[in-house]
Amino acid sequence: MTDLAAAGTVMDSGEEISAWETIRRGAEISPELREGFWGTLALALLGTGGRVVVPIAVQQTLDRGLKGPHGVDVGFVVVMAAIAAAAMVLTGVASYLMTARLFTSAERGLATLRIKAFRHVHDLPLLTQNTERRGALVSRVTSDVDQVSQFLVFGGIIGIVSVGQVIVATLIMLVYSWQLTIVVWICFAPLFASLRYFQQRLSDSYAVVRRMVGSMLAAVSEPVVGAVVVRTHAIEGRTQARIDEAIAEYQAASTRAQGLTAFSFSLGGVSAGLANALVLVIGIWLGQGHLWAGHLTSGEVLAFAFLVTLFVSPVQMGTQVLTDAQNAIAGWRRVIGILDTPADLDDPGPGGVQLPHGPVSIEFDHVDFAYPGGPPVLRDVNERIEAGTRIAVVGETGSGKTTFAKILTRLMDPTSGRVRLAGHELRDISFTSLRRRVVLVPQEGFLFDSTLYANAIYGDLAASADDVRAAVTELGLADWLDGLPLGLETRVGQRGESLSAGERQLVALIRAHLADPDLLVLDEATSAVDPALEMRIGRALELLMSGRTSVTIAHRLSTAENADEVIVFDRGEVVQRGPHAALLAQGGVYGRLYDSWTAQQSV
Repeated sequence: MTDLAAAGTVMDSGEEISAWETIRRGAEISPELREGFWGTLALALLGTGGRVVVPIAVQQTLDRGLKGPHGVDVGFVVVMAAIAAAAMVLTGVASYLMTARLFTSAERGLATLRIKAFRHVHDLPLLTQNTERRGALVSRVTSDVDQVSQFLVFGGIIGIVSVGQVIVATLIMLVYSWQLTIVVWICFAPLFASLRYFQQRLSDSYAVVRRMVGSMLAAVSEPVVGAVVVRTHAIEGRTQARIDEAIAEYQAASTRAQGLTAFSFSLGGVSAGLANALVLVIGIWLGQGHLWAGHLTSGEVLAFAFLVTLFVSPVQMGTQVLTDAQNAIAGWRRVIGILDTPADLDDPGPGGVQLPHGPVSIEFDHVDFAYPGGPPVLRDVNERIEAGTRIAVVGETGSGKTTFAKILTRLMDPTSGRVRLAGHELRDISFTSLRRRVVLVPQEGFLFDSTLYANAIYGDLAASADDVRAAVTELGLADWLDGLPLGLETRVGQRGESLSAGERQLVALIRAHLADPDLLVLDEATSAVDPALEMRIGRALELLMSGRTSVTIAHRLSTAENADEVIVFDRGEVVQRGPHAALLAQGGVYGRLYDSWTAQQSV
């Protein structure tokens, strides 16, 4: 039984897990991120090692090459210069290879993350897709993944190099002067001690920022899609106010997060300035033989100053990396939240039942359905429909007829009970077979921003232009197609807005005809078509339903008149069933619906 109580909401459990757990989960989801990691780390250490060669070469040149017993040792200076140059070349090559490897593994891993996230969005329960704002849902798999990408590609490089550079610089500084090394670390101790605090605060702040991005995208995208409604009802001011509010909330959240970043960065700057000043003062003091009888040459003090720069630079950059990391981890958690949201429909896959070709029988065995937290929508539906039968399903708005169609086509699973097609449990039929043999034509056909031909062949991706024209002709729509500017190459626009509502529905019927299903479910496919066009395609629908089982969710009772049987729903229950004439004679719910409909037609 489907756990409907958990449906309807994208999980945000990822926000409760730690940063390291988030990274571990992310690496499991995108194993490409771990490929060649140790090799990349080795290159980073090699590149860092090359950087410390220069300060050492400078120190040796000052202390031995320029102050040797015989004056300037030109040969030694040349050797030191050559070593420094070779080290810089080695550093450059290692950095290039490290960057290339990191870019490659990061982009491959993020491509896997995007594919899995987008794929899982389509597997989410319809309740989740309907309750989650589209812009917020899209932001999880676009901008949130982009934040992860930005960090892994740039912050990851800086992070790896910075850690290696701090370790190597510290080790070399200890060789020159353990006293000055302690001074440097004491200067940065407050910053290091506060990192955990800043990490938690930044994590919380950027979790809010990522949510605000989703809300802002939703607020902006909805009016774009509903531009006609906005203009028709002159609600531009109200719409703009909602967008302004969403932008202001994002601005406030982002400002709070950036304030923490600025404070931590400033603390790093103060620590760096203090460390540089104390190193020079205490270094000179040590050079005069003070402080535990230590002694430093001028070259060693200068080399140490270079090493402090190598130490300070990555520490300061580390505060920015920490900020980027928290922003990325907040986005990563939201993507993991998508992937952790269970899909309500399990595909049996290739091992599932393959429906045989031919008209399909239908059996609802004591089926119940209720939305989370709501009353039952379907109650003990127990009906059998013979193969090849034309059924009309009628009822008042909210009676459960559309839910009946969604369960029949397995867009949702029942709360309890079973549905069988051709004697096979619906849950056991592979999605590939089910979607090929069972086709739902919704009340409002959705078109993608492409040509009419590209939209039509969703019914059969192998269909040629000639196949589509043949289907149009069989449906009696050849003159309509010929009247379009570019025929099958006519662009339909975003959501098909270049066509009328009736024309969009015609494309949906062409799709259904090309699919050649064994079970055709129509959610009153002609309800958006004008009366003249409805009459034209009436014969086409007769052809379309011929030789196959058809179930029509009928809003116009003229459809019920032509059905073999009519199933009448009332408050989630089947209250009547039979041919139109027999039900009309019985009266009851169907009689009232028919009287109401005929009264409307006469007005």
